[in-house]
Amino acid sequence: MAPNIVSAATKNLGFTKQGSLPSKAFVTFLAGNGDYVKGVVGLAKGLRKVKSSYPLVVAILPDVPEEHRRILETQGCIVHEIEPVYPPANQTQFAMAYYVINYSKLRIWEFVEYSKMIYLDGDIQVFENIDHLFDLPDGHFYAVMDCFCEKTWSHTPQYKIGYCQQCPNKVNWPAEMGQPPALYFNAGMFVFEPSLSTYDDLLNACKSTPPTPFAEQDLLNVFFKDIYKPIPLVYNLVLAMLWRHPENVHLEKVKVVHYCAAGSKPWRFTGKEENMDREDIKMLVKNWWDIYNDESLDYKKPVDIGSTLERVDTPVPTLLAALSEAGVVNYVSAPSAA
Repeated sequence: MAPNIVSAATKNLGFTKQGSLPSKAFVTFLAGNGDYVKGVVGLAKGLRKVKSSYPLVVAILPDVPEEHRRILETQGCIVHEIEPVYPPANQTQFAMAYYVINYSKLRIWEFVEYSKMIYLDGDIQVFENIDHLFDLPDGHFYAVMDCFCEKTWSHTPQYKIGYCQQCPNKVNWPAEMGQPPALYFNAGMFVFEPSLSTYDDLLNACKSTPPTPFAEQDLLNVFFKDIYKPIPLVYNLVLAMLWRHPENVHLEKVKVVHYCAAGSKPWRFTGKEENMDREDIKMLVKNWWDIYNDESLDYKKPVDIGSTLERVDTPVPTLLAALSEAGVVNYVSAPSAA
């Protein structure tokens, strides 16, 4: 499919309708003129390497320079400019840019040209085809459970008592503290259904809820807690899991890697930050660069034969395996601690 740019001027009309536009797509987000564009290029090439049948939409803020937009176009991305989303101003004077960038991701719920999308952060790489996640039953929000074992969670009761949903039997939730908190997901990767009404509700929640340390991730966890369903760790391996919960990680089975640990961005990697001298980290960074540097994975315009595009659909894994793995998670119905 040829690259397509949708500007803010056509925002109210949705995406430009194309005959070959699939009803499902991957989506990521980009802001500013920094080096994160390399991450998005790497993601686009990674999806091509695993022969995904679906395009990559890039939601960009107006401050993304033309040069970076052209780079994304040449890599076959569908570039869609979005307007910033501003949380309550009186709550965020100290870090407004951080919150604007993160809350603006909520705009992807406006992409109603697609019936279902998989969101992936720009510091994620897909190493195995995950197209089968588009076939998960509608009406739910799917993502991988996070963990509460790092100091970044020191403000939570979970961290203070040593409780973590990745190993719930290690420290039991005290009865005197009421019901255990709702399961909490990492928002770097999730499966969702675009909806204008959902977007409106999210925007209202954003504007009426004081921002929290994890910005839109906390908001999404509260908003979707009643329809959230965990999917296996292999669909979003946050690198810190390698040392937080090695017993839960089977690296040879991992399909999606999230390079969000401090110092782990492949395009900035020095190996000097804490935990970055691990051999498994170095291997995963090398794997990312192998894809990024592979010129054979650069976008090539499909051959137009008559009125249809020549396309080869590759078989995808069955959904049954994913659902059976997810089924081992014990669901907890309780208020969110976020």
